[in-house]
Amino acid sequence: MKLASRGLLLCGKRLYGSLSTSPSVQQSLNFLSGRRVDPVSKDKSQQFELIAPATGKVLRTVQSSSEEDVDKAVQTALIAFKSWSAIPGFQRGQVLKRASDIIRSRLEDLSRIEVLDTGKPIWEAKCDIAGVADSIEYYGGLAATVSGDFLQLANGSFSYTIHEPLGVVGGIGAWNYPFQMAGWKSAPALACGNAFVFKPSQLTPLTAVMLGEIYKEAGLPDGCYNVIQGENPTGALLCNHPGIAKISFTGSVPSGIRVMEACAKDIKHVTLELGGKSPLIIFKDSNLENAVTGAMLANFLSQGQVCSNGTRVFVEKSIKESFLKRLVARTTKMKIGDPFQEETTVGATISEDQANKVLQYIESGKKEGAQVLCGGERVYPDPELGGIYLSPCVFTDCHDNMTIVREEIFGALMSVLSFDTEEEVILRANNTEFGLAGGVFTNNLQKAHRVISKMEAGSLYVNNYNIYPIGVPFGGYKKSGIGRENGPQALDYYTQVKSVYVEMNNVEAPF
Repeated sequence: MKLASRGLLLCGKRLYGSLSTSPSVQQSLNFLSGRRVDPVSKDKSQQFELIAPATGKVLRTVQSSSEEDVDKAVQTALIAFKSWSAIPGFQRGQVLKRASDIIRSRLEDLSRIEVLDTGKPIWEAKCDIAGVADSIEYYGGLAATVSGDFLQLANGSFSYTIHEPLGVVGGIGAWNYPFQMAGWKSAPALACGNAFVFKPSQLTPLTAVMLGEIYKEAGLPDGCYNVIQGENPTGALLCNHPGIAKISFTGSVPSGIRVMEACAKDIKHVTLELGGKSPLIIFKDSNLENAVTGAMLANFLSQGQVCSNGTRVFVEKSIKESFLKRLVARTTKMKIGDPFQEETTVGATISEDQANKVLQYIESGKKEGAQVLCGGERVYPDPELGGIYLSPCVFTDCHDNMTIVREEIFGALMSVLSFDTEEEVILRANNTEFGLAGGVFTNNLQKAHRVISKMEAGSLYVNNYNIYPIGVPFGGYKKSGIGRENGPQALDYYTQVKSVYVEMNNVEAPF
């Protein structure tokens, strides 16, 4: 090993050590009434180990929140809701804007904890954190615009509507974008006057609590944003609590079904952002280098652990070989290793279970006849670095009925398929139970709009992939979910409409 690399690794080891013992990691991870608190429950059978993906080492033991803990969080939020919902939207927005400024001022600290939590590269974590700051600022600006309509009726009578907050909103996040989940769900909820109780994934519990501390510093009243920790049973307790008016959930389709079933019992509002098996269509008239870049963005960010990934890459037959040659050359040059090194482009897989799942899918692809062009193996970037690292995998000779083409994998595994005609590829692209995202690469904008109009997905890209500009709604069709996040439409999912009729004349009746 070169001395320079050795020096970087030693610095990285010291950084892991200092972060793992920091208050953000070792202090209480429940957050109620504006402060970190210990859970009431001390049941050791309801504890789980928090592991740093990059090193494979245990950071600490976390106690799952019990029924009493969840009830305490919801009751705290119910009390806070009464006063927070009465504050004018402009003032609520000012709190959110101050929070976004604080996030930007602590970008480095938040990003480092996010890397410790997720194993993703530091540059990617910084982009995520900065994006959340923008999102919270965006909803801070929209808070004052939450208003109803006026309708003039006959003979001077009129009607008006009021958009009122729902009450206490429960949020459940996934492990691939923990800080983003907390921000994307809490910001529109708070902007509309709701109180919020959030359960992050048990694999990534850290930065959601840091967001709570930032909200408090920005002036959010105690109890408006709360965090409970735990595994699936804790999430079920939150979904079934009678004080919860809505659940916003991000995760897998099977988990989303269970959330929806729980909410149906009490007719709760629900937003679901679920999985996908999204198509990316590359036509022969596209810019080939841009198409390769788009395919990599569509498959390899966050070690492939992204719900909107375009993992079914359809390439027009006449350019397939040229596309694959460029794709493999660039994929094999990706830097796998320590997420804290700026040049790293592939970090650690979130857990051993997830890595094994990905490797099993790779073996399944091979058995069903697909050919691995590169990657798909466990690699060891350095003997000093633990964790599980997988090389990005490109499959060719794929067919629509293969398991790796039909099922969501949540790993850096790209399936490349060929097609002959536009009509054919549209039918094949839509032949899935999912409908989260999709994309098209072509220099013919008429073709692009024509194809996009026929694709059955909620978030679509032309000549790019996996970018999330603030204000652009994100969400899916079919089993990929219900509702939208990140845009102005999200406010509709955190309010309910009250209609008021005002009579200005004598009342008439037939009796």
